[in-house]
Amino acid sequence: MVRLTLDLIAKNSNLKPRKEETTLQYLKKITHINFSGKNIDAIEDLSLCKNLSVLYLYDNRISQITNLNFATNLTHLYLQNNCISCIENLRSLKNLEKLYLGSNYIAVIEGLEGLEKLRELHVENQRLPLGEKLLFDPRTLHSLAKSLSILNISNNNIDDIRDLEILENLNQLIAVDNQLLHVKDLEFLLSKLIKLWKMDLKGNPVCLKPKYRDRLILVSKSLDCLDGKEIKNMERQFLINWKASKDAKKISKKKNSKKEDSSNSYISNFETMHHIVPVYYPQVGKPKLVFFSDAQRYLANENASPESSRDDNPKIIEETRVQSRDDDLAFLNRTT
Repeated sequence: MVRLTLDLIAKNSNLKPRKEETTLQYLKKITHINFSGKNIDAIEDLSLCKNLSVLYLYDNRISQITNLNFATNLTHLYLQNNCISCIENLRSLKNLEKLYLGSNYIAVIEGLEGLEKLRELHVENQRLPLGEKLLFDPRTLHSLAKSLSILNISNNNIDDIRDLEILENLNQLIAVDNQLLHVKDLEFLLSKLIKLWKMDLKGNPVCLKPKYRDRLILVSKSLDCLDGKEIKNMERQFLINWKASKDAKKISKKKNSKKEDSSNSYISNFETMHHIVPVYYPQVGKPKLVFFSDAQRYLANENASPESSRDDNPKIIEETRVQSRDDDLAFLNRTT
């Protein structure tokens, strides 16, 4: 077991105290401490290092974040590749700007309330139990809403990132090798993150969806780099023009469809009112298109008694019928 102590720091620091300088004075001057890859498993009381601003403790065996409450001047903390399972005891680090916690055993992003200056959070490659995914505490996301600009959540089995919409100043999102599946979810997120200019989602199932890249470029005006590939102005403008043309065709098709439905409805109503049927006229011998009202009159005359038939003038009746039929057919042709 190797513990990080003041004695260990004093013995291994690159800075050497002056002859007239006490150990206390020397420790107060230290701003950077680097004990990465030293098999450190615990952090002891380092409160004498009041001016500490950068602490490198990656590639060790630390299981708990402790004894850092004193480090109110700390801006950079490197704790990746340790054995940490819980983010804790960091709320007093009011000036912390960059936090590296990748390759640990963290299941929930939490405990960062009050870190209003935190700009970068790196929590990639957590060693999670099979089937589990990295989760976000809403309180932590709310606390980081205005400050966080870079977030790395790669390889954490994440299948939904819509909760990140609250990070209004996020400009870089790295979420490689997760389980993101739906383009619509990404379109929703990009519509909210109007300052995001870089997003990397390589290795997610969603990348294989049709028009995946095109759809994301169209929904975000700020995005300049997607999956490591630059989005050029020519590409964006082409997609904008293509979408405008497609939308215009849809609108035109809808209008034509409405006109056609209206026309068909009018004709149907007209036919229903007049009951168009083919009828054979004995004197002609060919089928003629007449209105059912005419057919009824013709049949009525056929069934009339001989006396009444003799009273009617056949020539006048036939001329009237033909004229009525011609007028109705002319009207029908104009409507179609």
